[in-house]
Amino acid sequence: MLHSMADPTPVLDDLRAESDELDGLVAELGAEQWALPTPAPGWTVAHQIAHLAWTDRSSVLAVTDGDAFAREVEKALAAPGDFVDNGAEEGAARPPGQLLADWRAGRDALQAALRAAPAGARFPWYGPPMAAASMATARLMETWAHGLDVADALGAEPVPTDRLRHIVRLGVRTRDFAFGVHGLPTPFEEFRVELRSPSGQLWAYGPEDADDRVTGSAVDFCLLVTQRAHRADLGLRAEGADADRWLDVAQAFAGPPGGGRPPKGTAA
Repeated sequence: MLHSMADPTPVLDDLRAESDELDGLVAELGAEQWALPTPAPGWTVAHQIAHLAWTDRSSVLAVTDGDAFAREVEKALAAPGDFVDNGAEEGAARPPGQLLADWRAGRDALQAALRAAPAGARFPWYGPPMAAASMATARLMETWAHGLDVADALGAEPVPTDRLRHIVRLGVRTRDFAFGVHGLPTPFEEFRVELRSPSGQLWAYGPEDADDRVTGSAVDFCLLVTQRAHRADLGLRAEGADADRWLDVAQAFAGPPGGGRPPKGTAA
């Protein structure tokens, strides 16, 4: 069942479960495993967790202290190309036990802040303001995507779950943003999107008679919109020129177009 985005409880529950799963992957790692490289250039396992911890801290500030968050935005504007890497670098330099404790504390603080938020409240962000459910969805998307990078470094095979429904919904909702951020005209008509969930359900969006359609697995769609795999390595199918173009530019995260991952078998 697809819940209303107005009620953040289902996505907050799923965010907690997604974070706990990644926590289980890193909780017992030795120092040498925290230093393993991940598919993100220059980022180790520690950088990935540090980035999640840093973003959780920023999210808590956005929800609880608008003035302090505004100062963080000023720092970001002063160093737009570096502030994300700098935050990851700073956290990754901490001892693993401290980094793990910081990440856990930030996750708990964000859960508490978003669950206590008044209905309908919107919070500042680096992009447009976000409601509690939207912020939790963005955190779940990042946790899943960075968790894939960690799993890759550790040789682990995460099992996809229907928690991906939140990322799918975000990926569909950010269609026009993806076109715009690439300087492309926004398609006038809605697309039909039909995706098979990990549990075998069909998740469908848009009018059944739409000319442009995207079909395939929900996992592949989530890999595409988080830019964790190249389109050439995924089994998504587009019908219609606009839908085809979307699969080349899709991104569900804020900010400039991501570089994405190269097709398998090619150099980065």
